Amino acid sequence: MTTKHRTRGFVFKKTDVAEADRIFSVVTEDFGRLEIRGKAIRKINSKLRAGVDLFCFSEIEFIQGKNNKTLTDSAKIDKFGNKGKDMEKVKIACQISDALDNFIKGQEKDESIWNLLIETFEKLNNSSIKPKKLNMIYYYFLWNFYSLLGYRPEVQKCIACKNKLNPCAVYFSNKEGGVICANCAKHGNGSQKINSDIVKVLRLILKKDWQTISRLKTEPPLADMLKETSAHYGLYLLSSHSFKSGLRNPAGVVE
Repeated sequence: MTTKHRTRGFVFKKTDVAEADRIFSVVTEDFGRLEIRGKAIRKINSKLRAGVDLFCFSEIEFIQGKNNKTLTDSAKIDKFGNKGKDMEKVKIACQISDALDNFIKGQEKDESIWNLLIETFEKLNNSSIKPKKLNMIYYYFLWNFYSLLGYRPEVQKCIACKNKLNPCAVYFSNKEGGVICANCAKHGNGSQKINSDIVKVLRLILKKDWQTISRLKTEPPLADMLKETSAHYGLYLLSSHSFKSGLRNPAGVVE
């Protein structure tokens, strides 16, 4: 007897195959990452197509075949339905999806990542958030995502010597996995100079203090440095660990 499975999921990628099929890459609440095939879903009269699409949270039902999982039912969750009206929000959703595709490779349930996705898209779908703050939603997701994967950076003290940081001479080392002092930066660990404002922002992000983050004024120099630091750390993780590299925008960088 065929067993049907039902769960909630976020569709972060879709690929057209065969004449009218489509494969959805989904982060699910109960199973982790799944690749689910929607048979004939691209046909106009398909009953499934209204319930699942890119960047949607949906309730999905599927069956496990010998080689593939096949979609049997779907229903969109309207809670996140507004973001498609705003191209800036869609761009952020693309960056989040790139990060998911690059870093989540296997079928393994992770409640913390699922909850982070829910939290992130609640913020992204909040109409009261100003356009200038949208990138901070992305970085809020990205650094907490790295943390949940086991790559939480040290941002409280020098990760090498454990001493307090001098706000005037702070560096970030991808290799060491966090902030380091000027003395330790001399030892050839591929560090980049940052400023104390970036350290403060990362501390707030990792504390998940969105109330304070949402009030921050991120002038271009700070925004550019946060973008650069985030990109370099993501690229380092992809190149140094068992993640698939060589993909488009592998660190999920906001352009």
